[in-house]
Amino acid sequence: MPRRTPRSTLDRLRTPGRFPKFLKTAAICALVAGLLSPTAAGTAQAATADDRCGGRCSDILPPGENGNATLAEILLNQLFGTQPAHAEDQLGPYADLAGGYSALTDAKINNFFDDASFGVPSGQVASTEKPAGRGDVTIVRDKRTGVPHITGTTRYGTEFGAGYAAAEDRLWLMDVFRHVGRGGLTPFAGGAAANQGLEQEFWRNAPYTEADLQAQIDHVAAGSGDRGRQALDDVNAYLDGINAYIDASDRGRYFPGEYVLTGHKDSITNAGTIDHFKVTDLVALASVVGSLFGSGGGGEVENAVSLLAAQSKYGVAEGTEVWESFRERNDPEAVLTVHDGGSFPYASRPDDPKGAALPDAGSVTREPLVYDRTGSATASAATDASTTAARSALGSARRGMSNALVVSGKHTASGHPIAVFGPQTGYFAPQLLMLQEIQGPGISARGASFAGLSMYVELGRGQDYSWSATTSGQDIIDTYAVELCQDDHHYLYRGTCTAMEKVEQKNSWTPSVADGTAAGSYTMRAWRTAYGPVEYRATVGGTKVAYTTLRSSYLHEADSIIGFQMLNDPDYVKGPQDFQSAAQHINFTFNWFYADSRHTAYYNSGDNPVRASGVDAEFPVWARPAYEWRSWDPATNTADYTPASQHPNSLDQDYYISWNNKQAKDYTTASWGDGSVHRGDLLEDRVKRLVTAGGVTRSALVKAMADAALADLRAEDVLPKLLKVVTSSPVTDSTAAAAVSKLSAWVSAGARRTETSAGSKKYADADAIRILDAWWPLLVKAEFQPGLGGDLYTAFTANLPVDESPSAGHGPTGSHAGSSFQYGWWSYVDKDIRAVLGEPVQGPLARTYCGGGNLASCRDILIGTLKQAAGATASQVYPGDDQCSAGDQWCADSIVQRTLGGIKHGKISWQNRPTYQQVVEYTSHR
Repeated sequence: MPRRTPRSTLDRLRTPGRFPKFLKTAAICALVAGLLSPTAAGTAQAATADDRCGGRCSDILPPGENGNATLAEILLNQLFGTQPAHAEDQLGPYADLAGGYSALTDAKINNFFDDASFGVPSGQVASTEKPAGRGDVTIVRDKRTGVPHITGTTRYGTEFGAGYAAAEDRLWLMDVFRHVGRGGLTPFAGGAAANQGLEQEFWRNAPYTEADLQAQIDHVAAGSGDRGRQALDDVNAYLDGINAYIDASDRGRYFPGEYVLTGHKDSITNAGTIDHFKVTDLVALASVVGSLFGSGGGGEVENAVSLLAAQSKYGVAEGTEVWESFRERNDPEAVLTVHDGGSFPYASRPDDPKGAALPDAGSVTREPLVYDRTGSATASAATDASTTAARSALGSARRGMSNALVVSGKHTASGHPIAVFGPQTGYFAPQLLMLQEIQGPGISARGASFAGLSMYVELGRGQDYSWSATTSGQDIIDTYAVELCQDDHHYLYRGTCTAMEKVEQKNSWTPSVADGTAAGSYTMRAWRTAYGPVEYRATVGGTKVAYTTLRSSYLHEADSIIGFQMLNDPDYVKGPQDFQSAAQHINFTFNWFYADSRHTAYYNSGDNPVRASGVDAEFPVWARPAYEWRSWDPATNTADYTPASQHPNSLDQDYYISWNNKQAKDYTTASWGDGSVHRGDLLEDRVKRLVTAGGVTRSALVKAMADAALADLRAEDVLPKLLKVVTSSPVTDSTAAAAVSKLSAWVSAGARRTETSAGSKKYADADAIRILDAWWPLLVKAEFQPGLGGDLYTAFTANLPVDESPSAGHGPTGSHAGSSFQYGWWSYVDKDIRAVLGEPVQGPLARTYCGGGNLASCRDILIGTLKQAAGATASQVYPGDDQCSAGDQWCADSIVQRTLGGIKHGKISWQNRPTYQQVVEYTSHR
């Protein structure tokens, strides 16, 4: 059955708000008659592989599997709200869990998830096809969700079918992201400011030439033995499948309608082309995925700026102590994934730091990326987008998202391990991930893969095991200070004055139906050195330098393919140790979790470079041989990496939780905020209670996840202590007293952000939620700025944002993205308030800030800011945006499926949970 496709780009991708008025209803009807493709129904049953889950594997991925839409379907959706088949049939069950989890039982799990068993029962087969008429592969789609179940009799045929199915479900999206990865989105999809910002953000981190992209796949094929050669064969077969669908959909005129709306195809004559995919496109796609979710590190220049501010405020010794206390490299109160006492030292503070290249105060400037702006590229919206893109690309506060809850069989009712886990990849239409089942020689898996990289399942299940990941964020990016010589574009490289390499991407665009942005153009220009691209300029001790960033996965975006190939191979993964071995071949920074019928396991992946003795990974260092990574080869960007045994890992711990929190004792991540209060605590507290009670079931673990998904971290873990200070004396002010009463009632009710009833679009405890949303930034500033001073306070907020409430605009997907409470000052407030109260604090801040440590003075600060917050109207707290009117609290929090194509979906109530999620409990093992 020919399938359909989508259109534009990340949160930041511009969506067609409305189409021209000349597209009248009659014209739509004519287009529908001419453009809708017939459905090819089938009755064959998908071949079923060895499945040891016993009907206890489930998954969900909103909004729906079908991410393709013809022009007619797009127009119908825009005008009448109709949805293509399977475009949003997983959105409703996903959304309904927020209101239905409290009554969940194991028997009801699949009211909110889909059966993830292998195969399709004969009565549930919706269609069967032999892509391109091949006899060695069959694609069966099920009636409920339209997920492709690909069964091949040859390896080539299997991968050909995977590519064909991917193009059926995500062709436009794949095309968008191969252009994003090359920094060429605007000429392809339009010059909207959001599109400009997106291509700039990713190209800044990976300014690759076509030769660079090809070299990366050649490296895998040549350097990974038989598996590398198999990977290249799989990629080529996968590409053949994609391109076969492009040709078939072009001939049949059922290609994605976005190609017409962006001017690449003509709806009347069919003139125009859809470019075939090539191997370098997949490397470009991989660079986008790796940059978004798997490249921890960076931020060394910002760290240096805040350290200098602290030293300026307090002097070198005390300033350093203050800085370290806020940095919380190894906070003893931080929640850990590996909590059995194991220590895994990495990126720790050296006793005798060497090679630091801290900038002179006030000398740092960000390296320009965009030059020669014309037309709409000169507008303020465009320049603002560039500023945001640069900040996102260069900081260490990358939004990791994703969570995992895994319980050993020793603590479950069945005696088998249970896992509820998945990645939070944002919410898009279509989704960045796609579901599939692949069965063929050497492959047996079902689950989710990033569109365009689905030659293997990347997160999902095998015959008797499941695996998933969360973003880990350990530091694989270092900043080097290269000393300039001759001019601003030459630097000293091992004693020789060497020219930087200039790499440019020239982009221009014109208006289209999809994006009416006026014509414009610019040039993106990167200066590359042996130590990576230049990101900042400064002086160090009066010497002019360029700060560069070197990432261990730079020029190695394709290396992880070997690990994913292993995870899909039933002959390779037969137990937890094999799983860990496979994960060791993934060079992106992820936490990997595993469950089968007997065992659980954890492994932290990533190519962690072995740094020179004395180098502090927190700060820039001189670009000199003494401070380079050990055995570093600049020609290939390879080095010595820490061995697997030094990565946090574990087998059969009583339980594991992860919500992008600290992995293990002494293992320092690049981002700030691993302190006494972290959103990982929301999972830790709930899962620990379940394990202590024993008899854990699938539904109980889902409930724990779902309850944490609605919790306000500030309200659950910090607000009770704030109220303890406020009520340390009678509250006589009526405004403050009323606010305290509302906040206390909300805490007693569970501190959740939940609707009064399903679908009401009104929060219970709405006033309390509004008050806290307004109070938090006010109280943090009033608590810390007087003591820190304005400069240091501002520098620390650049290292770690103050707040990340559901309504905030944050992360790679902006506001309305679900994921919340990853970064904020909750740990600082918690430690400081406990110190004021005289309670014990492990790893305290170097000073007490609220009221200078005086309880009465601190109370006055809190009451004063509380009164100010209580007086803020809903319209002031929730000012409105392109999705919501001012004052609409529920809407401000709501999740929006950000349109990357022409199909739109409705908003759903806020949940802080994985986008793709599995619930698994295996009953037997091979």
